[in-house]
Amino acid sequence: VGYKAVDDHVRSGMVVGLGTGSTAFYAVERVGQKLKSGELRDIVCIPTSERTREHAEQLGIPLVTLNEKSELDVAIDGADDVDLRLNLVKGGGGALLREKMVEIMSKKFVCIVDESKLSSGLGPRFPLPVEITPFCHEHTMRVIEKLPSLKGCKAVLRMGNVANNKCDGDNIAVTDNGNYIVDLHFTETIHDVNAAARELKTTVGVVDHGLFPSMASVVIVAGKNGIRVAGRDGGERPWW
Repeated sequence: VGYKAVDDHVRSGMVVGLGTGSTAFYAVERVGQKLKSGELRDIVCIPTSERTREHAEQLGIPLVTLNEKSELDVAIDGADDVDLRLNLVKGGGGALLREKMVEIMSKKFVCIVDESKLSSGLGPRFPLPVEITPFCHEHTMRVIEKLPSLKGCKAVLRMGNVANNKCDGDNIAVTDNGNYIVDLHFTETIHDVNAAARELKTTVGVVDHGLFPSMASVVIVAGKNGIRVAGRDGGERPWW
């Protein structure tokens, strides 16, 4: 799906956002291949994490930041959970702030996933990551748990490797921006994704959150029966 996203949506002369994670890795790889072959020319890319920046540099992909290019033609990235309205949960890899800053400025956001990431509603299938400031982080966690739209969630501070939500170390995980990640665990579906996004964003101490509502133009899905595309940009209605 990473290769298909690049083949279908990236053209010479574009400004391209490069996502972070295991699925987005292949989109970055494909951009590098097509630049090397000459099939793509005169493109510049904006990486969404230090890991993606290092990968792109190894492939010789020209890079800039939002400071140089505030508008993008297309961004390609994965997701951890996708609901029937194409709302997304992202941030399993710890890069949600930079991902959102880049992808919200893109004319088109192409989301690439495998079918295991599809759900009828956000919340129970994958914990919702929230990036918070280190200052009084335990206080911020308690405030988040009390937000009306997030009632019943359990906030768990990410430990060890920031690039996954497994507790695989004794130290607090730190993002590329020097912040902490809190993973919100739910037993029930988030009933109002937009309200949850608003309440989190307006909570003092929260830098940003992993809800990406109504941002994906298309979602390219790899399944056991092949690749299908959902979304408003030439895709079908969500089928799951």
